[in-house]
Amino acid sequence: MTERSDQKERVGIVVSDKMDKTVVVAVERKTQHPLYKRVITRTSKFKAHDENNECREGDKVKIIETRPISKHKNWAVKEIVERAE
Repeated sequence: MTERSDQKERVGIVVSDKMDKTVVVAVERKTQHPLYKRVITRTSKFKAHDENNECREGDKVKIIETRPISKHKNWAVKEIVERAE
């Protein structure tokens, strides 16, 4: 992967590693409710390319946006921030 400044980066938790060379990463973000003004948590799931099948369920990973790799996969695992226990 080349280092570019306009690539989006996200940090999330691996929720599934059952596919070959692919992991599903859940990214949480906090946002304010438009009417009630409470802080609520929104979760987005991304399929990310994991070339060496290194990631395990529960790992905290950093993913970057890449070219489309398959129909649903246009993110790649950049690094494993924290291993699951």
